[in-house]
Amino acid sequence: MNKTRLITTMAVLIAIGTVTAQLIWFPAGVARAYPMQHAINVLTGVLLGPGPAVIVAFMIGLLRNVLGLGTILAFPGGMIGAFLAGYLYKRSGRIGLAVIGEGVGSGVIGALASVPLAYLFMGNATGAFAFMPAFLVSSLPGAILGWFVVSHITKLENVGSIHLKR
Repeated sequence: MNKTRLITTMAVLIAIGTVTAQLIWFPAGVARAYPMQHAINVLTGVLLGPGPAVIVAFMIGLLRNVLGLGTILAFPGGMIGAFLAGYLYKRSGRIGLAVIGEGVGSGVIGALASVPLAYLFMGNATGAFAFMPAFLVSSLPGAILGWFVVSHITKLENVGSIHLKR
């Protein structure tokens, strides 16, 4: 994939992630659940790889924060999940492992990484066990939705319309 196509694809995914954050979210304990972020993490990780997936997750988190649609907690969950989704897919070629990477990366590791951020930036001393259920409620359905979308895109790959990064 040439650089222009890569940057354009990333920009489209960032736009979709930012717009859907306004439309599809629900309260989940101490956080807000944005399942489309996690679907885009799986999609980007599979289509573009771990590096671009982290950049897309960062930019969506940044735009959500600037627009008042998210908190600082958008960064660790989104970026770690995106990296693991892309990394596990790249290593295995299996979409299911990308979904697991997103779930573990955002739902577990991202929740653990959010504890010090919540304390420093939000004055919230909530522990990881308060974040984990909320992050899992968001990341698991979103990752499964990402699996569904990627599975349909891979059918297009067999026709020759799209080429997945391996």
